[in-house]
Amino acid sequence: MEHFDNIYNRACERKGDEQALRFLLTSALPDSQIAKLDDSRILSAFTKKIFQSGFVWRVVENKWAEFERLFFNFEIDKVLMMPDELLEKRAQDPAIIRNAKKVMTIRANALMIHDIQIEKQQSFAQWLAEYPSSEIIQLWLYLKKHGQRLGGNTGPYALRALGKDTFLLTQDIEAYFRSQKLIEGGLTSLRNLNIIQNCFNQWQQESGLSLQTLSQLIAYGVGDNWVGMQGEPE
Repeated sequence: MEHFDNIYNRACERKGDEQALRFLLTSALPDSQIAKLDDSRILSAFTKKIFQSGFVWRVVENKWAEFERLFFNFEIDKVLMMPDELLEKRAQDPAIIRNAKKVMTIRANALMIHDIQIEKQQSFAQWLAEYPSSEIIQLWLYLKKHGQRLGGNTGPYALRALGKDTFLLTQDIEAYFRSQKLIEGGLTSLRNLNIIQNCFNQWQQESGLSLQTLSQLIAYGVGDNWVGMQGEPE
């Protein structure tokens, strides 16, 4: 696998220079800040990414205040008490995105959060904060197995939105790993996920940077390039 210095130098060259690159990079939140989140904010983030998946993100964002209102600000206990009839009624409300299957995930994912609260005797936010970045793909798989519609990139994007340190499997990231002949076959096979995780773990040891920053560096080093453009190409 490639040494971190090569990845960093290539990104610097493509973005103009080191100063320009550093301006573009972002990092994850400290675990201590994530642990202080209310679990309602986690359910909100999960739900927003589920509704944004395959849809125009801006439209979801514009309607989000109504989502918060109709689902009790995503308070876990209140959502868990919503009967099917009420969820079905909410799913027909024109104030939000009318998608019954996605609406039903709200209660299901509230239950996943509640189960962690009971099993671990701590908030879901604390559990999330303590989950080691060196095993982030295991967290992805947990969300996929125990939640609803949190597989694929939806779970990782939700984690990123919450500030949890994670890389993303975007087209640029996939292209990099395939060009380096590090993976073959299905991107999300367990074998390939473990290879990608191990690579990021090694780069993290070499650089001391977050998975989020490393993910950005790889993405800035491949694919389309706009010198000095702000924003994340993931």
